[in-house]
Amino acid sequence: MIIVLAGCSQETSTEGQESSDEPVTFTLFSADPHSQWDNMDSPVSQKVVEATGITLEAEFDVAGGEQKIPLMAASGDYPDFILPKGSASILVDAGAFIDLTDLIEEHAPNLQKIYGDYLDRLKWSTEDPSIYILPTSPVDHTYWEPGNGFMLQHDVVRELGYPDIRTVDDFEQAIRDYLEMYPEVDGQPTIGLSLLADDWRILISTTNPAFYATGAPDDGEFYIDPDTYEATMHYRRPEEKDYFRWLNHMNDSGLLDPESFVQSYDQYLAKISSGRVLGAIDADWQVADAQRALREEGKHERMFGMYPVTLSEEYKHPNFQDTGYLGGWGIGISIDCEDPVRAIKFIDFLASEEGQILQNWGIDGEHYEVIDGERVIPEEEMDRRNNSANYVRDTGIGVLKGFAPSYGDGVTDSTGQTYTIVSPDQIIEAYTDVEKEVLANYDVEMWKDLYPTKEEFPVKPWGAAYNIPVESGSQLELIMQRCLDIVKKRIPEAILASPDDFDDIWDAFMNDLEEAGVEEAEKAYTELVRERVELWNE
Repeated sequence: MIIVLAGCSQETSTEGQESSDEPVTFTLFSADPHSQWDNMDSPVSQKVVEATGITLEAEFDVAGGEQKIPLMAASGDYPDFILPKGSASILVDAGAFIDLTDLIEEHAPNLQKIYGDYLDRLKWSTEDPSIYILPTSPVDHTYWEPGNGFMLQHDVVRELGYPDIRTVDDFEQAIRDYLEMYPEVDGQPTIGLSLLADDWRILISTTNPAFYATGAPDDGEFYIDPDTYEATMHYRRPEEKDYFRWLNHMNDSGLLDPESFVQSYDQYLAKISSGRVLGAIDADWQVADAQRALREEGKHERMFGMYPVTLSEEYKHPNFQDTGYLGGWGIGISIDCEDPVRAIKFIDFLASEEGQILQNWGIDGEHYEVIDGERVIPEEEMDRRNNSANYVRDTGIGVLKGFAPSYGDGVTDSTGQTYTIVSPDQIIEAYTDVEKEVLANYDVEMWKDLYPTKEEFPVKPWGAAYNIPVESGSQLELIMQRCLDIVKKRIPEAILASPDDFDDIWDAFMNDLEEAGVEEAEKAYTELVRERVELWNE
């Protein structure tokens, strides 16, 4: 439990507020875990402490904040900073956040600069134009690597002569063929495909791939019609039924890990880290620790490649579809923060050029050198970056990056050099020799080259529907919770059932959703999407 060190203040205006320069500890709650948290003891975090006088006492929730945030709102007792993920509306409705509009205007020139023309996207709603949340997603980001797709071990495609991995049938055949060739890896049974269904992570590994594999972008639990903005709970799309039927077939064929729906996140990562899981369908960040572990152990052939697999070739994987800048998820300052001026200045420092360079490059002379006016990372240091599983925690580089907006890959600073170290050349250089060999055999240089480009899709005028605030306690929220409970029950049931029973279970699933009020939720969500489009295009 976080102990709030600051006293209470209900002030939302900065007028008359005093701010000291004395060292202070702010409390922070994040609905996301942070496997590399350094307790602000690392060299880079200590530089931030020196520059700001601020230390963070942080709590990171492994359950997405689903339990702690409602309890927080009910108690009225808040940490200074809160990153509520998708639960911001609960706290806004409880009056937990202060309006940051005046603070930004008066004390945060770097935030004004980094958001630029996107400041209007920070407004809460058409009815309430207050700024409660500072989005932490990178601004003007160029995506050079896919974040979602079907993952296959490099050794699988290498042993099979680099077959096309374009459809679920291709993916399945590769797993089947390799499994027959190598039923064991390092003395342990080989696992074909492993899924993850641990609490909210079922959405990332098990259900979200259904819309990606059928050509739809990530809008959370809804599919949004790009012409009418009508929202449909995505499971009700006929093509997604076919995707889950394929997973049912994978299970019936013995290619699906039988522990997929009972294993914990740690068990899932441990299996992948062992090198015996041939395939996964997941987001890159969710398996990143396992990938790092494999790399650190020198098991480069057991690391995953990312492929734009869809149900059939009629669909295009929309990983790179442009959302424009996303308002929504980020960090807020609570009403219990005694010194909101100091708090906003802390976030403003992280958004400054100095703060951004610290979080991306590290410390001059320690993590990089300046040669002929340009920052250069020595070869030995770059090797540590690429191969040390705890590099972030040990150095502090990137530890605080998720607590403030950042400039995206490709954006340049006042010297003309990019804020981030990420560039196509750097990415390619960081690949292992095995990875380079795999990509060369597919006649590409980067994983992105296998995917449809963002120019092949329209820009989404609503951004991403999953970060549109839903009023806490509303009928929509209640219905959605009922529907999610049904999803968590019926999807595993359908996948694990006998193929002869699949249709009956799916029909029961659809009926359950209707009885839970899904059509009412779809209508309500449609209005929210249309309001978002109106708000962002005023």
